[in-house]
Amino acid sequence: MTDTPPKAAPRAALLRDRNFVWLMSGGAISALGDQFTLIALPWLVLKLTGDPVALGLAVALMGIPRAVLILFGGAFVDRYSPKRILMLTKHVNTVLLGMLDILVYSGHAHLPGVLALALGLSLASAFSIPAGTSMLPHAVAPQHLQAANGMMMALRQVTMLAGPLLAGLLFALAGDGSDGPRHMHGLALAFGFDALSFAVSAWTLSKVEPRRFVPAAAQPVLRSVADGLAAVWRDTLLRSCFLYWGLCACIIGGVMQVALPLLASSRLHGAAALGLLMGAHGAGALLGMAASGIAGRRRAGNLGMTLLLIDGVVGLLLVPLGGITASWQGMLINAVIGVLGGYVQVAVFTWIQQRVPRDLLGRTMSLFMFIFMGLAPLAAALAGWIASRVALATLFGGAGIGLASAALLAWLCTPMRTLRAVPPAPSTRTMV
Repeated sequence: MTDTPPKAAPRAALLRDRNFVWLMSGGAISALGDQFTLIALPWLVLKLTGDPVALGLAVALMGIPRAVLILFGGAFVDRYSPKRILMLTKHVNTVLLGMLDILVYSGHAHLPGVLALALGLSLASAFSIPAGTSMLPHAVAPQHLQAANGMMMALRQVTMLAGPLLAGLLFALAGDGSDGPRHMHGLALAFGFDALSFAVSAWTLSKVEPRRFVPAAAQPVLRSVADGLAAVWRDTLLRSCFLYWGLCACIIGGVMQVALPLLASSRLHGAAALGLLMGAHGAGALLGMAASGIAGRRRAGNLGMTLLLIDGVVGLLLVPLGGITASWQGMLINAVIGVLGGYVQVAVFTWIQQRVPRDLLGRTMSLFMFIFMGLAPLAAALAGWIASRVALATLFGGAGIGLASAALLAWLCTPMRTLRAVPPAPSTRTMV
C-alpha cells in the first residue's frame, strides 16, 4: 500500500536540478574528507602520547561539546539561514585542518595544540550538523525531498565505506607515525585532504541558490532554543515521535556500541570480525537508503505503521545475535538490520523536514541529532555496566525484546500509528 502515488522519475528530475547537483557533489567530497580525519586524528594522538587516556580525552573533545552545543547551533541556523551557517563552518574547518596539516607535516604537532584544534572542529560541527540537515528542504522541490534524502544519505554511506580504505592505503604508502614522529606524512596528507575537501565543498555550496529564507524572530539564543523545544513539545505527534526515537537511540545506539565489540572479542575473531560486522551493517544501510529513495512513498499501511513494524522486526533480529558462533551469521543479521535502518532513516528525515515550519527546522533537526549524539553515549556507558553483570546473550536479548516492546507500546499507546507522510505542498522557487 502507499500513502500517495509516487512521483514520476524523481531521481532523473533531481539530477537535472543544479541546486541538488551542487549540494550532492560538495557533500560527497566533504564527507569523504571527514573519514580521513576521523581515522587520522585519534591515531595521531595515540602516536604522540601512547596514552589511552589522552586518546579518550581527544574523543571526548570531539563529541561532548558538539552534543551540548548542537541545540544552540540549530537556533543560529534558524536565525541566519542554513546556507550562511554552513558556509561559515566550512571556512572555519578549512583553516583548522590546514593548521593541523602544517603542524603534523613540519613535525611540530604536540598534544595541547592537537586537542585545541580538535575542540575547534567539535564546536564547528555543532553548527554545521543542524545547518547541513536543514539545507536540503531549502534547496530542492518539496516533491523531490524523499528521493533527495535517499540519494544524499546513500552517497554519504558510500564515503563511510570507501573513506577508511583510502585512508588506510594513504597511511601505508606515506607513513602513519608507527616508525617514529618523522614518518607522519600520511597523517599530514589526510588532514590536508580534508581541509581541501572543505574548501571545495564551500565553493560548490556557493553555487546553490536556495529559496528565500525567512529568519526566525530575533531574540536571545537561550530563548530561541527554549522556543524550539516548546514548539516540539506542543506538537503531540512530534513529541511522541521524539520520545520514542530517544528510547530507540538508547536501546540500539547505546547497546550496540558495547555489545558488538564484546561479541567480536569473546566469540568471533577479534577486530577483524568487528570490521566485518560493521561493514555488513554499513553495506546494508547503503542498500536501504537507496531503496528508500527508489521506493518513494510505498508503505505497509501508512508511514507510522511502517516505521513501527520495521523497529519490531529489528528488535527480533537482535535476539539471535547474542547466540551466533560464526562471523557470517552476524554479518547476515547485521546486513538485514542495516537495510531496515537505512530505509527508516531516510523516511524519518524526510518526514521531519516536510512537517516542521522552515523557521523552526534548524532547532528541530538539532534536537533530533542531539537525541542520538547525546543519549546514545550515555546509554553505552550504562550498557557497559550491564554487560559486566549479565551474559552477552542476555544483553542482546534484552535489547531486542526492549525495542520490539517499545514499538508495540508506541503502536498501542501513542499517535505514532497514525503518522502519515506529509504531502509536499506545491511552491514556486524564489531565489536569493
